[in-house]
Amino acid sequence: MAANPQVLKTTDAVARSWVEAMPPALQPYLRLMRLDRPIGTWLLFWPGIFGLLMGAAAQGRAFNSWNDVWFAVLFGIGAIIMRGAGCTFNDIVDRDIDAKVARTRARPVVSGAISVKRAWLFLAGLCLAGLLVLVQFNLFAIELGAASLILVAIYPFMKRVTWWPQAWLGLTFNWGALLGFAAQTGRVDAADIILYAGCFFWTLGYDTIYAHQDVDDDALIGVKSTARLFGKDSPRWILMFYAAAFALIATAGLCEHLGPWFLALMVLPAVHLFGQVRMLRPENAELCLRLFRSNRDAGALVAGALFVATFLQ
Repeated sequence: MAANPQVLKTTDAVARSWVEAMPPALQPYLRLMRLDRPIGTWLLFWPGIFGLLMGAAAQGRAFNSWNDVWFAVLFGIGAIIMRGAGCTFNDIVDRDIDAKVARTRARPVVSGAISVKRAWLFLAGLCLAGLLVLVQFNLFAIELGAASLILVAIYPFMKRVTWWPQAWLGLTFNWGALLGFAAQTGRVDAADIILYAGCFFWTLGYDTIYAHQDVDDDALIGVKSTARLFGKDSPRWILMFYAAAFALIATAGLCEHLGPWFLALMVLPAVHLFGQVRMLRPENAELCLRLFRSNRDAGALVAGALFVATFLQ
């Protein structure tokens, strides 16, 4: 179902409140980075924090050093920058598609507020800023972070060739789970790969919810998504994805000896995710957007479980 215009009007009014306080020349770039819509930054940030916390657990210690705090700050800055870079690249590649979708046709590149040439230059600047963040880590983490650019570059094209672009987003958006662990330990182990797999299924679930906003427009222009593939069966699929996410993240914690306290605390995000599925109505675009955004809180609950468990292991 296409996004409800009234919903978009309300959302944009909230989003514009701080962007329009900025100098007019900056406003299109802020929107290009989606800084007026921070949910994507949160969803990119949390897996990195999961990785940092799991890395501390792998070292048999609590997440409480100044180095831990500094790494968390760097991951926050990196999430803002690289989410902005990803959105910029997507908008350049998808500008013809975005022009045909009600929810996206006002984006800066599509509307002409930013030329394609300027968008490319802006993207180069963001990538340079991201590199400055990345080089603060060890060599293995730097190499691992650089490898993620391959996933980022391919992602915008996946909706043209597969019904599962949300799966590719899951691979891309959760790379921070590997990177955070590597930043702490200089390696990746089996538990961290299991954590990454759990985050993959989490993204597969919440991005299917998000994609239901555009199913009608996507059908008209031939864009593929799991929302179109599953249709009315989406709640059942999303429940399976969330169940897999819970099982894998819980297993990763147990592999790093986080113990029964971690499992007990993981009940909170599990209840939250189950509540999303119970409330979901795929035909209701406003509700889909609200449930998608609530995954910021789901991520916070998982991070909280990991954080507390590192002190109790």
